[in-house]
Amino acid sequence: MTKYLFQGKYVGEGIKGLMQEGGSKRKDAVIRALESVGGSLECIYYAFGETDVLGVFDIPDEASAAALSLMINASGAVDLRLTPLMTPEVLDAAAGKTPSYRAPGQQ
Repeated sequence: MTKYLFQGKYVGEGIKGLMQEGGSKRKDAVIRALESVGGSLECIYYAFGETDVLGVFDIPDEASAAALSLMINASGAVDLRLTPLMTPEVLDAAAGKTPSYRAPGQQ
């Protein structure tokens, strides 16, 4: 399972729907959406400002995460952004690798 941070901004009819349904019903909808692709919700929070809803979920693979993101964004009610999360151990493994790279403009 891969963990993702999700950040969403309700737009247009999505704002009206949130106001009508409330946060708990929208949380239930997120849980059902995640379960439909084999995922689960770790936490969810509501905010105001640039981000309206954020949280962390587990999902089995990138294709499932992409499918969920496409479906939610296609609704036009939420602008959803996903960020894959890494454990410290994964970052340790990455830091131990030495890929070859030439920066633009360097020889």
